Amino acid sequence: MPCFVGCLALAFPRLALFLVWLFGGGYLARAYDSWIFPVLGFFFLPTTTLAFAFGVNSLSPPGQMSPLGWLLTGLAVLVDIGLLGGGGRSAQKWRDSRDRTDDR
Repeated sequence: MPCFVGCLALAFPRLALFLVWLFGGGYLARAYDSWIFPVLGFFFLPTTTLAFAFGVNSLSPPGQMSPLGWLLTGLAVLVDIGLLGGGGRSAQKWRDSRDRTDDR
């Protein structure tokens, strides 16, 4: 089951974050002191939010973050930035192709 959730998190991070919140039993609450960071993470950096929660809850002693957890969180930031950049690039290509067809 954890492998399925991990694959789901990479393919659909917002869905995975929602499911962890819904069925996690306080998994996000143990990682974050406030509700605002998971909510902001849902909209802006969902993979990073999941990676940080995993690092705090599963890779280190309670209340601490291991170096492996920080490495995983850093990689998740890069994944989120790549997802944002890829979406922007494909939107620009779509706008360019739409403009070319409108000119004809």
